[in-house]
Amino acid sequence: MLDLTQDVRALTAAIVDIESVSGAERALADAVERALAALPYLKVERSGETVVARTELGRGERVLIAGHLDTVPVAGNLPSRVEGDLLYGCGTSDMKAGVAVALRLAATVPAPNRDVTYVFYDCEEIEAERNGLTRVAREHPDWLLADFAVLMEPTDGEIEGGCQGTLRAEVAVTGKRAHSARSWFGVNAIHGIEPVLARLNAYEARRPVVDGLEYHEGLNAVGVTGGVAGNVIPDRCVVTVNYRFAPDLTVEQAEQHVREVFDGFEVTFTDAAPAARPGLTHPVAAAFAAAVGGTPRAKLGWTDVARFSALGVPAVNYGPGDPNLAHQQGEYVSLPKIVEGERAMRDWLTK
Repeated sequence: MLDLTQDVRALTAAIVDIESVSGAERALADAVERALAALPYLKVERSGETVVARTELGRGERVLIAGHLDTVPVAGNLPSRVEGDLLYGCGTSDMKAGVAVALRLAATVPAPNRDVTYVFYDCEEIEAERNGLTRVAREHPDWLLADFAVLMEPTDGEIEGGCQGTLRAEVAVTGKRAHSARSWFGVNAIHGIEPVLARLNAYEARRPVVDGLEYHEGLNAVGVTGGVAGNVIPDRCVVTVNYRFAPDLTVEQAEQHVREVFDGFEVTFTDAAPAARPGLTHPVAAAFAAAVGGTPRAKLGWTDVARFSALGVPAVNYGPGDPNLAHQQGEYVSLPKIVEGERAMRDWLTK
């Protein structure tokens, strides 16, 4: 059983040492559920490998603190080890340090100034349909009701507001097949993608300011598929593009923008996830920003704050890990950053 009374640094190491690769989180989810169920002031519920615990004190506001339990596959980086002020191991930065902070708060702040819902969920690192938040939002949406949410994604101890949306599209160029010995009878579709690449090379990404934070968009080719055989002039070639768009656009507006960029070509959209606005204008968010300190910045990647935004819950990213270390074999987290993260969150919930 996890000992939630131990120092947050030791708790982080204990959580890291319970292997929880996506789809295999049961051991850690069981340990989290047992530890939280021992706290009489929390109502604990579970859906699959997602554990939800909440206070019911009748406060005027409810905040939600969430963290995912899963990690990418282990790469010879377990068990954890400490070197100086750094804790190494799979998931240390993304995001078991954040999970440890949330568990410490649940165990040591029995009467917060706001009601709190703690969500520890599964399958964040893999396909969206298996994500624990998606399942809970579908089956138990009342569990996620809140005025404001903090997702403990690694941000190196800084507040990152909202997130950019993402979509993928296939831009197709057609030609005419022919034998390569008589290529002039055909039209080479691979050669025909040159104007598509030219538009990408000339593209100037927007840098809009949304709710006071500057986002930096990007439109890039991420794949090229074409060719029939070594002696055939290909009649089709597809350039896959990825558009990262700021939260002032909906998915539909982002799709329309991509259509306009590639006007004249066949464009098929294959995947999309909406952006989320920064969520820093709510009074609860302002109190959180004051407790944490620093200058909030825009989240340029996509995170599950978008899921909360879709539910009408403003949310920010905040966690002690360094996002640049996520998924690396040599992943680590700064031990002082974990301690500081716990202090800031405690101040927010108690002062």
